[in-house]
Amino acid sequence: MTIVLAAGFARRWPPALAGAIVALGVLAIAIALFGPLLASLPLAWVRLAAGAVVLYLGATWLRKAILRAAGRKAQRDEAAAFVRERERLGAADAGAFAVAFNGVFAEGLEVVVIVLSFGAGRSDALRAAASGALLAIALVTLAGLALRAPLARVPENLVKWIVAIALLAFGTLWIGEAAGIAWPLGDAFVLVLAALYALGSAGAIAALRRAPPA
Repeated sequence: MTIVLAAGFARRWPPALAGAIVALGVLAIAIALFGPLLASLPLAWVRLAAGAVVLYLGATWLRKAILRAAGRKAQRDEAAAFVRERERLGAADAGAFAVAFNGVFAEGLEVVVIVLSFGAGRSDALRAAASGALLAIALVTLAGLALRAPLARVPENLVKWIVAIALLAFGTLWIGEAAGIAWPLGDAFVLVLAALYALGSAGAIAALRRAPPA
């Protein structure tokens, strides 16, 4: 949303909005094409592949969240990102359409992977995951259009930390199921895994805050 706003303010709104809409359309087509394909594959294989991808995304996001919370990495500043994108766009030859398309597509591709992973093997789960993604997109879009400013007040690092823990917990659960592990409590064991990842990351943050910088 920050990139689209920067493109709209720096150039013109019609191409910026068109770029964002086309990117969302391409991502929606990817879900429509690959969702049924995943549903036709053996569930164990799908869970293994989806779990591996989700674990990678979760671990990447959790690492950044831990470093930011511990003061070892700068917090993401949406207001600064807005200014940076607007200045870059003003000096670049690429149009607002290309910048908005690239930004929405690059960020949205991770969302598509998550949607397909959570919906793998079940059409009802795919619809639920896609609906959740569309609802999130709608809320962010409405907030951005209403404020006409970057969502700088959103605690992004906290949100990313929570989402990363959820991804890691589900990824671990799915890979374990694919390997034939019978989890205690069944699918509800994901809550135990999430608690373990939360405690572990909180411990890592505390340790990094106490340790001198390398």
